[in-house]
Amino acid sequence: MEAPTKTLRHCICVTLTSCEAVWPVLHIASGQFKGVDPKGEVRANRLQPSSPRGSEANLEVRPEESWSHADLEHFKEATSMSEKPTTNFANEEDGGPQICRVCGDKANGYHFNVMTCEGCKGFFRRAMKRNVRLRCPFRKGTCEITRKTRRQCQACRLRKCLESGMKKEMIMSDTAVEQRRALIKRKKRERIAAQPLGEQGLTEEQRSLIRELMDAQKKTFDSTFSHFKDFRLPEVFSSGHEIPEFLQTPPGEDPVNWSQFKEDLCTMKISLQLRGEDGSVWNYKPPANSDGKEIIPLLPHLADMSTYMFKGIINFAKVISYFRDLPIEDQISLLKGATIELCILRFNMMFNAETGTWECGRLAYCLEDVEGGFQKLLLDPMMKFHYMLKKLQLHKEEYVLMQAISLFSPDRPGVVQRGVVEQLQERFAITLKAYIECIRPQPAHRFLFLKIMAVLTELRSINAQHTQRLLRIQDTHPFATPLMRELFSPTDG
Repeated sequence: MEAPTKTLRHCICVTLTSCEAVWPVLHIASGQFKGVDPKGEVRANRLQPSSPRGSEANLEVRPEESWSHADLEHFKEATSMSEKPTTNFANEEDGGPQICRVCGDKANGYHFNVMTCEGCKGFFRRAMKRNVRLRCPFRKGTCEITRKTRRQCQACRLRKCLESGMKKEMIMSDTAVEQRRALIKRKKRERIAAQPLGEQGLTEEQRSLIRELMDAQKKTFDSTFSHFKDFRLPEVFSSGHEIPEFLQTPPGEDPVNWSQFKEDLCTMKISLQLRGEDGSVWNYKPPANSDGKEIIPLLPHLADMSTYMFKGIINFAKVISYFRDLPIEDQISLLKGATIELCILRFNMMFNAETGTWECGRLAYCLEDVEGGFQKLLLDPMMKFHYMLKKLQLHKEEYVLMQAISLFSPDRPGVVQRGVVEQLQERFAITLKAYIECIRPQPAHRFLFLKIMAVLTELRSINAQHTQRLLRIQDTHPFATPLMRELFSPTDG
């Protein structure tokens, strides 16, 4: 196994010497969050005089800007009767807890000229718009208004609102409120639309990270497969010809192993279509009634396609600066563990869910099951995975971030710097989550990140099953190239 190891090591090292200068290491800036009230509205701790407050931005002014001399005299009388308002006002000036000057509840800003809570703000607006004369049910007119008693007497609560300085003339009409809300929403949409796609709400480090990955993808993955030229095609054997030796049961082969081999081959049948440059079409279609051996002539072609894809994935990893900074031993371990997963992700970008084919430039591959039909075909983990992932309708940025998360998996066998790899994987995952939250409309895609992470977990399982299947076929009918044998070989650790 020494020779294959040198093959992969040489494949990694050759391009490392020609790579451009290492990009500066990025870091994820920690986000800052605001408080959220039970209704789901973002709420600041302190309202600035110039900050609009949604639909009532023009309804509220600071007391020191609009209080008249009579208002000040009234405030002095109130403070002389009770020390509580004075303490509340001092807390507001000192940046402490802000208290509603009507009921004493926690205030959230200035409403109609007075620092009040959301409840008293809404009560005052409704009472003024109803224009109904309220009477104290206790016939006193001096009920104490607190957080617990404010619902007991509307008349005294309204009186307290007016005495505190709330002004009726500052209430906007319903039409004006709707117009104000529409204006705020329109300006918000314009600000979002003015930002470049993919950069709305992302930090500079995250934008640079996505640009580096997209650049690596562009350099190493050609969706037209125009450079895939030197490949072998399967031979087509008619019923009148003698079955070739490599299609016959090997002499002395253990029946159990041969049965397992046929099971690996009979799961699905692959048909191939090749379009020539002159418009001609060449088809390879497996016979309807067979034991699965007819796929064996296609194995050399599949080996050529797999090797072509594997080389692109290795080059993709080498373009990423974070990957080049790792020790060569960790690079080999990560590639041996993730190459098949990245290959499946790239093939999914070529998958046409409507026709069930992989459209790779002039080549088209289709998995068939003549006996079981389409429903049985979906029971195969590989096919089910491709349909499930394609249904998510991912962006190219999301595909490439998935590749990075899969590549930088710290639990691959043989990885030494697990802590470093784990931090890199977490950075890619945070960037993917931020990208989805910024670009995808909510709430339609609020669970997309969780679905993608579940898909990556399923991909690990498919990788293990697929590798074991290929190794069993390789033991009976060797078809793998040297690079494939190195990637499939076990890693110590």
